[in-house]
Amino acid sequence: MYLVKEMFYSLQGEGAQTGRPAVFCRFSGCNLWNGQERSREKSICTFCDTDFVGTDGHGGGKFREPEELALAVNQLWPKGVSGKPYVICTGGEPMMQVDEALITAFHNLDLEVAVETNGTLPVPESVDWICVSPKGTATLVQTKGDELKLVYPQYDAMPEKFEDLVFDYFYIQPKDLAYIAGDVGVQSDVLRQSIDYCMTHPKWRLSIQTHKEIGIE
Repeated sequence: MYLVKEMFYSLQGEGAQTGRPAVFCRFSGCNLWNGQERSREKSICTFCDTDFVGTDGHGGGKFREPEELALAVNQLWPKGVSGKPYVICTGGEPMMQVDEALITAFHNLDLEVAVETNGTLPVPESVDWICVSPKGTATLVQTKGDELKLVYPQYDAMPEKFEDLVFDYFYIQPKDLAYIAGDVGVQSDVLRQSIDYCMTHPKWRLSIQTHKEIGIE
């Protein structure tokens, strides 16, 4: 059984694939926070900006078989759009549910498969694009992939801790404090810190959540 919060077709707003059309499949649940505000500050990840609780979002639901979920994702890719259909498995933490059977079902429909994970669970090598976003003190198990996207600043997980890992791209993404506290002034300061870090550490590139800036999902 696969529990999905929501599914939708949009543009990737972050990291190396920014601007690329994709079907987002957001899985329910996370192993670093239960999604309840009352427990946020006591969790390993305290700054999540996503609702991943339940299966009540647009396109969400419970899917008993991998082929059923793969078909639902494939149907969201608009007919007549050129290029290979691209699905981003995100969350929450998708690797609590994504397995080889589901990846195979996606590939059987000629879908290119990406995973956005906190890296605490292993990702099968059959996944086409692996994006790891380390969180706080959580132990990193997935130490290689295509891109490492670090929400910044995290004083328990600063960039120098990860820069020797095996990834093709390294991104700094300003922490969205405005989402949590509504403090735009604080958010501007975090953006400035992120810019300064990238300018003095050229291995790292700046990733902005462009989907929020332009008003898409």
